[in-house]
Amino acid sequence: MKYLKINTEQNADLEALQNAVLQLKGVASAEIIDDENPESELKKAFAKTKEQLKTGDYETLVNDIFDIITKNNSKK
Repeated sequence: MKYLKINTEQNADLEALQNAVLQLKGVASAEIIDDENPESELKKAFAKTKEQLKTGDYETLVNDIFDIITKNNSKK
């Protein structure tokens, strides 16, 4: 699976952009993620590692979560 990251301006209509992207051929899903919100980072990490959990790659899951937790703590 490949991902497309779009950086928007502060006043962008994210729901309209999400709906437009969903109309494109080959797009399975579109999600609005707020990089300022650590909860969104955890959500991304869990979504990314669903397949890794299925294959038993627990080390990558733990490393991703640890990186997110330590990165967010260093911002304070």
